[in-house]
Amino acid sequence: MFLAMKELMHSKMRFLMIIIIFVLLAWLVFILSGLGNGLSTLAASTFKTMKADYVIFEEGSQSSMSKSLLSEQLSAEAAQLPNVSAAAPMGSSMATALKGQSAKNEDKLDVAIIGINPGSFLEPAVVEGESLSSDNPTGVVVNLTMKEEGYSIGDTFQLDGTTESLTIIGFVENQTYNHVASVFTPMGEWRKIAFAAPGSDKGVDGPVNAIMLQGKDIDPDVINSKLPSTDTVTREAAVQGMPGYKEENGTIFMMLAFLLAIAAFVLGVFFYVITMQKTNQFGIMKAIGASNRFLSKAIVSQVFVLSLTSIIVGVLLTYGTAAIMPKGMPFKLETTLVVTYSVVLLVIAMLSSLVSVRKITKIDPLQALGRVE
Repeated sequence: MFLAMKELMHSKMRFLMIIIIFVLLAWLVFILSGLGNGLSTLAASTFKTMKADYVIFEEGSQSSMSKSLLSEQLSAEAAQLPNVSAAAPMGSSMATALKGQSAKNEDKLDVAIIGINPGSFLEPAVVEGESLSSDNPTGVVVNLTMKEEGYSIGDTFQLDGTTESLTIIGFVENQTYNHVASVFTPMGEWRKIAFAAPGSDKGVDGPVNAIMLQGKDIDPDVINSKLPSTDTVTREAAVQGMPGYKEENGTIFMMLAFLLAIAAFVLGVFFYVITMQKTNQFGIMKAIGASNRFLSKAIVSQVFVLSLTSIIVGVLLTYGTAAIMPKGMPFKLETTLVVTYSVVLLVIAMLSSLVSVRKITKIDPLQALGRVE
């Protein structure tokens, strides 16, 4: 470590350039991961935060709410099955909210109508106002982002293309679905909205999109055998079944993978070139008794200090960037995410240094001395 620090202090400009490159790479990795996590949350936070462990869909629906249609009666049957502690129906549909009686396009807001039974475990905690009530079928609780759009408790909005009007009685947070604000409404009112067209319910008694289950060690095969024409999956699988969710996250992951691969290549080349420039110095040191282990530790220590410094600066820049980002930008930086990618970047840097370490072990002191002018 002593040799590594002495060289860092002696060749400040050379190593400063490496730090700048690494900081930019780390900064980009953190920004991209935050954007990816933000988009993922915006697409499925309602599913991710609900207190459900498994989901029952219609058979052949590919774990998609929009393709599934079941009877609410299955909820009571599912609640009696092995290891199921609770069951609750859920429905979802997309709609457009109109402020007041306005028909202007700028006054329209896309929302996701989520149908649940008031008081069930699917109902999110209200942060302002009142919870859902069966006695008030048109009273809804909505995500806080609608408050930022000018809506407040007591406001009534109409759904574009329907005769249904809903009144906001409460706000919840972190509840979005398909990148828009979730509007939670009693199941009966949701059916009026989702199946307004005659015959759209296909004659199903009490239609819902899915049955959400609570319980540990639930066997999906047992559920499917007891409830014909159903497909039971974990909540995580249901999230993956959301339209575009898997593709969106796959794109972000691919970009991150390429970025990390580029980081490994760039850092490896930098450290290798620096090692090549010091071949004579390493040869002289080996000639006077320095071992391969000693020189390798110096290189690895050097890379560790440079990498750790760059990652810390990258993290600080990322949090600074997050602080000035517009509220509407889907950016969510979690501590676990930052720690994970910091460790990945540090491991990549350390692995990249192995190329230089290998070069050091192959240096012949006699040949190196022969090249000294």
